[in-house]
This record gives sequence, C-alpha cells and structure tokens, in this order.
Amino acid sequence: MAGRPDLTRGPGRLLVTLYGVFTVAAASRSVVQLSTRFDEAPLAYVLSAVAALVYAFITVSLVRGGEAARRVALVCCAAELAGVLVVGTWTLVDSAAFPDATVWSDYGLGYLLLPLILPVTGLLWLRRAAPEAR
Repeated sequence: MAGRPDLTRGPGRLLVTLYGVFTVAAASRSVVQLSTRFDEAPLAYVLSAVAALVYAFITVSLVRGGEAARRVALVCCAAELAGVLVVGTWTLVDSAAFPDATVWSDYGLGYLLLPLILPVTGLLWLRRAAPEAR
C-alpha cells in the first residue's frame, strides 16, 4: 500500500525477530516468577512483566506496519529506553531494592546489553522508516 511503511524489511526484520524473542523470554520468566516467587522480589518481577508488555507492543506494531503503528512503536521504544535507563541506574544505586534481577537490571547486562541496544536501534530504524514530508 502506498505511503504505508513496511517496518519488517531490512533491519526491521531483525528487530521483529529480536523483539519477538524478548517478548517470549520476558513474559515466560515473569509469569513463572510472579506465580511462584512473587514475595521474594515483587518489584523486580512486576518490572519484568512490564518489559514483556512493552516488547509485545513493539513487536505487534512492527509487524502491523503503517504510520500509526510506527508511531506506537516509537513511543514504546522511547518508553523502553527510559525504563532501561531508570531501572538500570536504580539497580546500581540501590541494589537492595532488587533482590532478584529484572530484564532491565544493570542496563540489561544479563541479556548482553540487548535491552539497552534494542530501543536505540529501534528508534533509529523507525525514524528512518518515517514517510517523507510532502
């Protein structure tokens, strides 16, 4: 469709794949943690569930394509980056608040820093995929 950016082409295909994997990984981890060990680290486990939701919104938006979906993905990537930076800093400053790690702990170090790299890459790709002003 003319004017509808295909967000799954080129680097977008890799982003869709990585965000899909992160959605499944974070959701699975948080479901197990929330249902079996919630009392051990409720903040960490809820934040992992929030990360899974953000990843899911980004994945669906990228697959859906179009300008509205691109905008949703932009907002979600910005929220993800903010979450990684806030939670990453918080875990370094007050590690006692996080008796167990989240996806975003230490800026995603437990996931090879991909939680920090993905939103930056996503923001750059989505900016590049923006339709040109006429």
